[in-house]
Amino acid sequence: MTFGAETDESGAHAQLDRFVEAGGTLIDTADVYSNGVSEQIIGRWFADRPSDVTEPVVLATKGRFPMDGSPNGNGLSARHLTRALDASLRRLGVDSVDLYQVHAFDPWTPLDETLRTLDGFIRAGKIRYYGLSNFTGWQLTKAVHVAHALNFAEPVTLQPQYSLLVREIEWEIVPAAQDAGLGLLPWSPLGGGWLSGKYKRDERPSGATRLGEDPDRGMEAYDRRGTDRTWDVIDAVQTIAEDRDVSMAEVALAWLTDRPAVTSTILGARTTEQLDNNLRAADLHLTDEETATLDAVSTPGASDYPYGEMGAQQRDRRLAGGR
Repeated sequence: MTFGAETDESGAHAQLDRFVEAGGTLIDTADVYSNGVSEQIIGRWFADRPSDVTEPVVLATKGRFPMDGSPNGNGLSARHLTRALDASLRRLGVDSVDLYQVHAFDPWTPLDETLRTLDGFIRAGKIRYYGLSNFTGWQLTKAVHVAHALNFAEPVTLQPQYSLLVREIEWEIVPAAQDAGLGLLPWSPLGGGWLSGKYKRDERPSGATRLGEDPDRGMEAYDRRGTDRTWDVIDAVQTIAEDRDVSMAEVALAWLTDRPAVTSTILGARTTEQLDNNLRAADLHLTDEETATLDAVSTPGASDYPYGEMGAQQRDRRLAGGR
């Protein structure tokens, strides 16, 4: 997502070179990233590199959101997805992508229309697999069951926001993905930079960081995310990082990558140096004690029922044969 916005083309190509050199295989983009420029940058990288470099790459992109002001240029209809995929393939300079993801649920389009369209893309050889992004548990489960009932290809991945600061997906979305056999591809694994240690308590961000340039930026806005729980998590990550003599980013990424159902973690670095820091997490595995510490401090608060203590007791009684 940084390509064409926070990272220019030469910097993006340097990151891609370093990534595949390190053994990375999944390159994930979307049509709306820099309004198509990210796909163009990746496409030119593919065109400029020999096949032995690009062949191992699993290329993924997404469609759903508007790229222009046309009245039907949004959503998961057959019309929009067909045009969106064709435009993505042109920008990427390829005949097909390995993984095509619907970027979010569309309540206005019948789900069977969306799934029929995606199944048709596979049959036409335009995509090899498809996945979902930002779906809730019930939306994911419905998509899997509708696809199965209609004998369509079924989704293989889910791309949700997931990090030590965003664990609510463990209540329903992660179990739904596990039940369906979907691999998780978490985005924003460092909480928009919070878990890298770049922001400080009682010190509003400034300078060349995402929140330094825009403290009110989306879900990661300083005043919204800067809660006591967030700072407690950051303190715990920092302690483990100092004990291990590694960066805070490595600790946060290692925790996430070893979570159940996570198959690949989406990195979004501005610079090659940041990417190198993140890649070192591949060789880091936390101890049971370190994991338990981070689990405890990052557990999101839940009301008594259905996810809190009373809900857990109710589920235990049911397992034991009670009401």
